[in-house]
Amino acid sequence: MRWRRALVALVLVTLAAAAGAALARSAGDPGRQDPVRDVSAGLRCPACQGESVADSRSPIAAAMRQVVADQVAQGRDGAEIRRWFVQRYGADVLTDPPARGVRLLLWGVPVLALLAGGYAALRTLRPGAARTASVPTGSAASGTPDARSARRAWRVASVGVVALVASVAIVADRLDPPARPAPADPVAVALQLAHDLETQDRYDAAAQMYQEALRDRPDDAVRLRLAFALLRAGDGAAAQRTARDVLAREPDSPDGLLVLGLAQRNSRSVEADDTLRRFLAVAPAHPAAAEVRRLLATGPEPGRR
Repeated sequence: MRWRRALVALVLVTLAAAAGAALARSAGDPGRQDPVRDVSAGLRCPACQGESVADSRSPIAAAMRQVVADQVAQGRDGAEIRRWFVQRYGADVLTDPPARGVRLLLWGVPVLALLAGGYAALRTLRPGAARTASVPTGSAASGTPDARSARRAWRVASVGVVALVASVAIVADRLDPPARPAPADPVAVALQLAHDLETQDRYDAAAQMYQEALRDRPDDAVRLRLAFALLRAGDGAAAQRTARDVLAREPDSPDGLLVLGLAQRNSRSVEADDTLRRFLAVAPAHPAAAEVRRLLATGPEPGRR
């Protein structure tokens, strides 16, 4: 019994030393001092296969890294930033999403089984004083059947634990089959990122996200949002091209006419007022109509030809 306990103690000391060495290496690793990379490494790049935001070179990953950096600069910790992303894109944006559903049993049951097995092992390996106490003195023959019964009970219990874990695994696999976590929709992520960037007045970066979304979803609604972002970023020529692209398919698009007229006005084009008047004729109740009327009432921009 003594050598068994010495062996168990040696194994525990070895494991504790290995864990301490791993923690020391982690604490001394310079890469662990970069909170932006630490958080980005836990986020899945929506535009890539199997790459984290920290490792991907895609524009969406770059924008997500910038969002992480901004939030780190605001004093948020890693858990808060991950929650922020999960609230917008779902748990699958994480490289290691939490276990859900019946498959949680695959984590809980083995732990309980190990605890029960460890308790039974301690009861079995402890000195035999407790067991001999229950056996009358001088009845060695009667102790032998008890010992055999205890061994049989231990074996049956071990088989039962293994069967329980296997049953849980099979049932969980059927009720909640494992699935590779699919990355979040890259278009949805790009649009949400663009919106968040616009709220921070970072229109150049927002325009880049809209362009990324257009690669996968050539939609006029996205084009109009891109045109507005370009206009606010000061790129009136690109805003006009994008708005004309929409108006070529939908000549009476109110937002297309609005962004085109505003871009023309910023570039001091003689066509600006006519475009804005056409906008008012098409959408007199548009939320921007009152401001457009005010602009037209002030007359042309100084220096316009």
